[in-house]
Amino acid sequence: MARRCMISGKGPMSGNNVSHAKNRTKRRFLPNLRTVRITLEDGTSRKIRICAKELRTLKKNSN
Repeated sequence: MARRCMISGKGPMSGNNVSHAKNRTKRRFLPNLRTVRITLEDGTSRKIRICAKELRTLKKNSN
């Protein structure tokens, strides 16, 4: 299963670990994915994987 948000499309990013001596090694930043159950317009429910930022936005806009 892909590590990708189903709403925003956010996926893994790459960067560097930087030590105190400024040595740089490659690393990956993974999105903070959560599995949530949402109710669709037709009344059915479905599980989707979304990042925590989009979950916060959905909760904000649902009220």
